[in-house]
Amino acid sequence: MLSVDDLHVHYGHVHALRGVTLEVPDGAVVALLGANGAGKTTTLKAISGVHKPSRGRIRFDGEDISRLDASAIVRRGIIHCPEGRQVFPGLTVRENLVLGSYVRGNWRRQFDSVLDMFPALKSRLGQSAGTLSGGEQQMLAIGRALMGEPRLLLLDEPSLGLAPLIVEYIFRTIAKFRERDISVLLIEQNATLALEFASWAYALWHGEIRLSQPADRLRQSDLVQRAYLG
Repeated sequence: MLSVDDLHVHYGHVHALRGVTLEVPDGAVVALLGANGAGKTTTLKAISGVHKPSRGRIRFDGEDISRLDASAIVRRGIIHCPEGRQVFPGLTVRENLVLGSYVRGNWRRQFDSVLDMFPALKSRLGQSAGTLSGGEQQMLAIGRALMGEPRLLLLDEPSLGLAPLIVEYIFRTIAKFRERDISVLLIEQNATLALEFASWAYALWHGEIRLSQPADRLRQSDLVQRAYLG
């Protein structure tokens, strides 16, 4: 499905990604691990068209999407759910959800399905998104992404700042994405949790992929144990 080959990204003179190569097979959950500043979010932004690579190639279903703009990439079914939720605080929950299908998808077709997945939002539809709790905002952010009918979901730090019970609920929901034929490239600060749900994982270090293994094997890596699992 997704193939990233020798990806380089620069911010001015800063060489943020240095030859990142990874794959996300159809129907898989793939984790991307790394410390703050390792290049994880930059990788997702390059895939989604927010940042243009200075070198390398990104293919989706065999098509080179490296130079497409973000809206064209969304139309092909790659949806980015960003770190920090980034809901539209002055708009209602309903309006945020409908906006998720603006470029791709049919909001009427997806609306009930998303609310069934996140029933806590049903009673909040007319409420401003900025007044929701952190957990509800994360549900809204993921729900908004699902409104675009993703084939590949780029999911950045879904557990950030949330209570453990909410995190558990959100990851149980992510586990059901396979039933909807949604593949996931996941960035998650809780490496133990990410490796539990992923089938394959990559570890980034200063913009380079240092490890690439099945998730259950990566949990046993001494480097991963020291750097991420404690």
